[in-house]
Amino acid sequence: MTRPPRNRAAVLAATTALTAALLAGCGNGNDEAQDPDPVGSSTSATPTDVPPDTSTPSESASTTDQPADTVTVPVYFVGETPQGPKLYREFRKVQADNPLEEAAALVTAGDALDPDYRTLFTSNAITSIDFSDGAGAIAVQLADDSWGPRPAGMTKRDAKLALQQLVYTLQGVQQSRVPVLFQVDADPVTVFGIDTAGGIKAAAPLDVLALVNVTAPEEGATVSGTFKASGVASSFEATVPWEIRQGDSLGQVVKKGFSTAEGWMDKLYPWETEVDVSDLAPGTYSFVAMTDDPSGGEGGGPTEDSKTITVE
Repeated sequence: MTRPPRNRAAVLAATTALTAALLAGCGNGNDEAQDPDPVGSSTSATPTDVPPDTSTPSESASTTDQPADTVTVPVYFVGETPQGPKLYREFRKVQADNPLEEAAALVTAGDALDPDYRTLFTSNAITSIDFSDGAGAIAVQLADDSWGPRPAGMTKRDAKLALQQLVYTLQGVQQSRVPVLFQVDADPVTVFGIDTAGGIKAAAPLDVLALVNVTAPEEGATVSGTFKASGVASSFEATVPWEIRQGDSLGQVVKKGFSTAEGWMDKLYPWETEVDVSDLAPGTYSFVAMTDDPSGGEGGGPTEDSKTITVE
């Protein structure tokens, strides 16, 4: 995609000038979620602790046979849940020269692998994205104020979630829980009707993230024998039921089981299980992970994340 010229010097200068404001905070999130262990600068590093939840990309999304000029990063998209729109994560390979901008381009374009995911952005006004270690912030430089007013049909809740799409993605790429600045000509701007002058922080995980997310298998994966399924979840008593359904995610259940996550209630925790498909006929299926629903559906039903798979 073609991007307008960048003024990195002005961006970094303005970012440094806003250090005091960022340290003071602006109430656009909280700092209670766990801090990440930063990924090394090598492009072969695998993101093992992406804020705000912890899990690793599947083998096919990791650095196996990965070109030296690419890096695997987390990208957040929007999906539907019983609680309304929430964020789901995909691990994606992007060019290593500027992964922040590459990941942001996927977000604004809605370029998700999973067809159940989408974006709340209708355009890309970003000209550059820079991380300033001195100021402790990620600066998103915009070409103009086209993102200023809230688009017709976008609710205030959706506007906040759109900002969180970028915040979670950029923090995950940078492996640093720092505020995100939105600027035009190095000046803070309003985005979708939201004042961003103090920087936007990551909201609490359970406020914006879907309560279950499948990391492996990826959408469109081919499996055979026994494969490893994994992801993150916040599910009742840490129980993460899963099903394999014939055809799409609404199809007939042909196999089911459950996994136990490492925790629940306060954030999303990793879960992992082995799934035996050796007795299934070759064909297209859906692997579906979900939250446990002790209410029997009275609370809106479980949150789900499904991936189309091909059994050989």
